[in-house]
Amino acid sequence: MRLVLASASPSRRMILTSAGVDPVIDPADVDEDAIQASLVDAPPAHVVAALAEAKADAVAPRHPGDVVIGGDSMLLLDGVLQGKPHTPERTVERWRAQAGKTAELLTGHCIIHGDRRVVETARTTVTFAAASEADIAAYAASGEPLACAGAFTLEALGGWFIDRIEGDPSSVIGLSLPLVRRALYDFGLDVSTFWR
Repeated sequence: MRLVLASASPSRRMILTSAGVDPVIDPADVDEDAIQASLVDAPPAHVVAALAEAKADAVAPRHPGDVVIGGDSMLLLDGVLQGKPHTPERTVERWRAQAGKTAELLTGHCIIHGDRRVVETARTTVTFAAASEADIAAYAASGEPLACAGAFTLEALGGWFIDRIEGDPSSVIGLSLPLVRRALYDFGLDVSTFWR
């Protein structure tokens, strides 16, 4: 039995490898924009959970008998979900909007094993530093935050600009180890089964 990550996210992979697991990487190919468009009136936590579930559902049939994890993260800032900025210009705009503020990072998870599944969203409060314009520009130019929910990382350069988090740190990086552990226990599995 293997643990399959339905994501190409280097951060999610890093969390698992640092925790002793060498996951099978099988990125899902889903239309995230269409899923979000179909959920315009849904609560933010439901949106990220639905994205995670779509990814896990796309990959699970290829891995019968394994545990498949789908995930998706978005930042809830001033009541609006923020995804990946994708460009340095958009990253600068985001950081100008979130610098000095507190927001909530929502990380949706869908863990599937056989005909059982756990779908849950982890919530972590993030307080951003009042970063200088020069640092915002340099961070955007580094490329690091372009493919990250909320335009930041906790574990690399972005760590300089996060004043505080309240909640699960691994969730902020992209995958909640406590949530995955609880799901494995629900399936009657031990975490150590997946250690290398």
